[in-house]
Amino acid sequence: MIKLVRTNSDHPDFMALVKQLDAYLAIIDGEDHAFYDQFNKIDKIKHVVVAYFNNQPTACGAIKEYLPNTMEVKRMYTSTASRGKGMATQVLTELENWAAELGYQKCVLETGKRQEDAVALYQKNGYLLIPNYGQYATITNSVCFEKALS
Repeated sequence: MIKLVRTNSDHPDFMALVKQLDAYLAIIDGEDHAFYDQFNKIDKIKHVVVAYFNNQPTACGAIKEYLPNTMEVKRMYTSTASRGKGMATQVLTELENWAAELGYQKCVLETGKRQEDAVALYQKNGYLLIPNYGQYATITNSVCFEKALS
C-alpha cells in the first residue's frame, strides 16, 4: 500500500531520500554535478511529498514558488528498488494538486537529458517541452517542461 505524506524539507525521510538522489545524480551528471547541485538545496522548502510503500520511505518530490503563478517541481526521486510501481506519478500528482490548492496555475521543472526515465515520466504526465528557463537557459544537458494545472 502506498501512503503519501505532505511535509516540508525538515522531514528526516525526505532528507534521507534526497541523499540517495544526490548520490545517483553524482553518477549520472558526472562532471556537471557541481553545477546542478548549487540549485538543489533543500533547506526551507515548505511543500514536500514523501511516498511510503509498506511503511518504508521510497519516493519524494517538492515544489517551490518560481513565479507568483508558477511552482517549480524539485527533488523528484524514487528509490531504485521501488521503481516501476507508479510512485513517482503519485508523488507528482500530489504535488500538482497541492500547487493548485495554493492557487498556482502551472508547474515548471528542469531535468537532465541523461535522465531518460525522468523525461519519460514528465511526458507521460502531460508536461510539455519548453525553452530552458532561468539558470538552465544556456545548459545544453538540461531539458525543461511545463504543465498547466486545472
